[in-house]
Amino acid sequence: MEAKIRCKWCVGIDIYEKYHDEEWGVPVYDDQKLFEFLILETFQAGLSWITILKKRENFRNAFDQFDYKKVANYSEDKIQDLLQDAGIIRNQLKVRSAVSNAIAFMKVQEEFGSFSNYIWKFTDGKPIINNLKNLSEIKATTTLSDEISKDLKKRGFKFVGSTVVYAHMQATGMVDDHVEDCWKRKQK
Repeated sequence: MEAKIRCKWCVGIDIYEKYHDEEWGVPVYDDQKLFEFLILETFQAGLSWITILKKRENFRNAFDQFDYKKVANYSEDKIQDLLQDAGIIRNQLKVRSAVSNAIAFMKVQEEFGSFSNYIWKFTDGKPIINNLKNLSEIKATTTLSDEISKDLKKRGFKFVGSTVVYAHMQATGMVDDHVEDCWKRKQK
């Protein structure tokens, strides 16, 4: 049986390959899942994605299955508990931003009907398919991620710089950056 050709960034690490094969670049329209990726991407800021993936289940348990309604109502005691949780990234600013981002997330839902409606309006509801020959062509930011980042910040979101936003776009399939020889690209 022939091995799958994947984007080189994930090759050789099981958890990375599974994430690449099953999630990365797959369009997500579900608000709960979009919030999960928002939390994970904001905690990734300044760190590697593999660090976050390895702690993903810990994050899921610590943040009530990424239930944004619960996260928005976290008390100071809950925040202090999170800051003692060795299973997640114990950065005070990031933990507190998860709470404020949950609040901002729900405000966006009120205005647009869903966070999905809001975020996908930037791409007219369809993924942007980039035709990339190799890994070196993948960008960390784009003018669109700059625009979304600016708008999110205006709406009160934290840790949503352009690089974080672009990673979120890739994770949730708003952008498909699979390189041309990747089996996922050949599926399309």
